[in-house]
Amino acid sequence: MEIKPDMLEWKDAYKLLVGSIVPRPIAFVSTVDENGKANLAPFSFFTAISADPMLVCFSPMRKGTDGSKKDTLKNIEDTKEFVINVVSEEFTEQMNNTAIEFEADVDEFKETGLTKLDSVMVAPPAVKESKVQLECTLHQVLHFGEGAGSGSLVIGKVEYVRVADELYFDGKIDTEQLKPVGRMAGQMYTKPMADTFEMVRKR
Repeated sequence: MEIKPDMLEWKDAYKLLVGSIVPRPIAFVSTVDENGKANLAPFSFFTAISADPMLVCFSPMRKGTDGSKKDTLKNIEDTKEFVINVVSEEFTEQMNNTAIEFEADVDEFKETGLTKLDSVMVAPPAVKESKVQLECTLHQVLHFGEGAGSGSLVIGKVEYVRVADELYFDGKIDTEQLKPVGRMAGQMYTKPMADTFEMVRKR
């Protein structure tokens, strides 16, 4: 099968991407607007960029209904701060419920029963239930395309990291205890630690 992306409707191109690039980690992003109202939303276009400086990025697509910016992106552009909360198995249902298209003035923490935890270096609260929290300031944001199907790349500089004590040993994260959750295609998720294997890189 050979496919030219520019011949596809954006929804079909999206399905091709999310069905091919799997599993994807989830950036559970907390922000506040200019009035301090909290927002919480998951994004599965998410990865690390570099260790020094410590940079991470995620890509919020525009709303499929009207092509407008999502609240998370607007808040980050306004306040220049956000927190990426790593998602573990224990609160996947609450995470999924924050993906509902709430009105901008709705606090997803309150709607889903997740707990706010004061951040150390930035204004947006972290998710207390998350075992790894990356407090970020905005390094750069890039926009690609216009309207529905287009997206942005948000690059954040990690200013502070908070890790649950039981996960951190000898400078490393115990991923077995973290129990991270990944995103597959459609409505499917995965538990990466359920079936892992080790492969040593040849020198």
